[in-house]
Amino acid sequence: MKKRTEGPDFASSSLPRHLTRGAVGFGGLIGSFALLPVAGPVALLLLPVGVLALRGCPMCWTIGLVQTVSRGRLRRSCEDGRCTVVSAGGGERAPEPVATQAH
Repeated sequence: MKKRTEGPDFASSSLPRHLTRGAVGFGGLIGSFALLPVAGPVALLLLPVGVLALRGCPMCWTIGLVQTVSRGRLRRSCEDGRCTVVSAGGGERAPEPVATQAH
């Protein structure tokens, strides 16, 4: 069973698939407005195609791009109630922020 991470997941299974979704999505959005003078209101039928391909909005697609690129490179590891970011490849721990205590 796959462990669900916190928050929504907008990533694709591969980078080429995600970039293809972006091309279709942005093409649909831009085409719906660019073709409006030529095709009239019929061109607005491309708008839902673009929104569905981008999974809602251009920012959702961008977040998915970052998730797709980082997937498999970093993961969170929790031991003894303490969580850190771990590189999935070599098991090296990423640098942790230094906590300061107020006096």
